[in-house]
Amino acid sequence: MATLQLRDLCGVRSGDKGDISDLTLFADGPEAYEVIRSEVTAERVADHFGSLVRGRVTRYEAPNVWALKFVMTDALGGGGSSSLRADNLGKTLGGALLRLAIDVPDDVAAAAPRNGRRPPRTTN
Repeated sequence: MATLQLRDLCGVRSGDKGDISDLTLFADGPEAYEVIRSEVTAERVADHFGSLVRGRVTRYEAPNVWALKFVMTDALGGGGSSSLRADNLGKTLGGALLRLAIDVPDDVAAAAPRNGRRPPRTTN
């Protein structure tokens, strides 16, 4: 078993509206998706953000596109101009979520195209 950050297994898209942030993890493949689906729960995301997210974290699954969406309420310090945070946008939280470390089977870790930022495989 290996320990990798999410950034080695997936990308993230983020959005925000008011004091709600939504983050969607897009896995690089079906094996990575299954590991992320198993390891990255709403509770784990809430724990990862700690006091930055004071509201509820809800997870939605979209297996047809290997994605998990997390909607977090009371997550942006009041949102927009109400917040005293230096950067209160959802994209900041997206980058932070990609630093979450999870346990990954060795074969999935070895096949992860982002792991160690290896160049893409080419065929001749």
